[in-house]
Amino acid sequence: MQEHIEDTRRHLLKMVGGGITALAAGTVGTAGAATATGRAVAQPPLGTQWDRIFAQSDKVRHQKITFKNRYDITLAGDLYMPQNASGKLAAIAVSGPFGAVKEQSSGLYAQTMAERGFVTLAFDPSYTGESSGEPRNVASPDISVEDFSAAVDCLGLLPNVDRERIGIIGICGWGGMALSAAAVDKRIKAVVASTMYDMTRVMSQGYNDSMTSQQRAQTLEQLSRQRWKDAEAGKPAYQPPYNTLKGGEAPFLVEYHDYYMTPRGYHARAVNSGNAWTQTTPLPFMNLPILTHIQEISPRPMLLVHGEKAHSRYFSETAYAAAAEPKELLIVPGANHVDLYDQMDKIPFDRLTVFFQKAL
Repeated sequence: MQEHIEDTRRHLLKMVGGGITALAAGTVGTAGAATATGRAVAQPPLGTQWDRIFAQSDKVRHQKITFKNRYDITLAGDLYMPQNASGKLAAIAVSGPFGAVKEQSSGLYAQTMAERGFVTLAFDPSYTGESSGEPRNVASPDISVEDFSAAVDCLGLLPNVDRERIGIIGICGWGGMALSAAAVDKRIKAVVASTMYDMTRVMSQGYNDSMTSQQRAQTLEQLSRQRWKDAEAGKPAYQPPYNTLKGGEAPFLVEYHDYYMTPRGYHARAVNSGNAWTQTTPLPFMNLPILTHIQEISPRPMLLVHGEKAHSRYFSETAYAAAAEPKELLIVPGANHVDLYDQMDKIPFDRLTVFFQKAL
């Protein structure tokens, strides 16, 4: 148990500390999308082949789509529409997990909800996947929240969407982004956060809020000085590749590997599939809590979904306690964190459908 606790702490410090050892050694930070110096290269134009990790449904129509956020970053998305639908429909924007792409879990959620009668949009966050933004694989909580609102902009301009009936789904780290977006953007009429992480909380306080003040100060010192190194180099350094195992890791790290690094969920463009974030990505997350105004989602409804056995369950439980009615916390029996990425027998799509039908 103590080994797993220490392993978890090291995982977090890797997440927020920037992989200093690998940086000093000049290690390539991303796999398959990097130069010899570790700088990720720009992504290619939108692909046309079906490269999702799930099978294509014959119950929906699919098309690629691009739209811009208010920072003028072009976001790439997959639009799913029910076959033979008519009139103006309710719509749902979907993104997540943090470090994933639209061809993974968010696309599965989007396609499934489109089968159930909604226009849905799964999109790649800024600086990742097929979306634009340089440098590659960098994140900011402000921009991530903005990306959800930009997706709402996009859906509301579609001729077959009722712009007064738009909801959002955030998965894992994007569950927290979804709640933050719903708090600030009153056009969002309902929000679901599935297997949620609050990325600002975990980066600033550690898993289960275990980071000491000394560890936090040390990490910020490290990241602050990394900025000078990046400025001198004229480009960002990257962290070590994500979700590679050496043996003996905590069970939840094995679960991540089993999704992102095997045929079950691997996608070459995903940060989590052996690629990496920039070293200094954690800086704004350590300074900008995203759920400060969660009560302001009310009176619009919120549904939090989490696995009974998920290591991250406490994020949803504390968010639920802080939120105002109407709210619901649904605990899925026997499910771990990653099960809610893609396990169709555990993701409560029937409950999500009823929730959005009633709310939208």
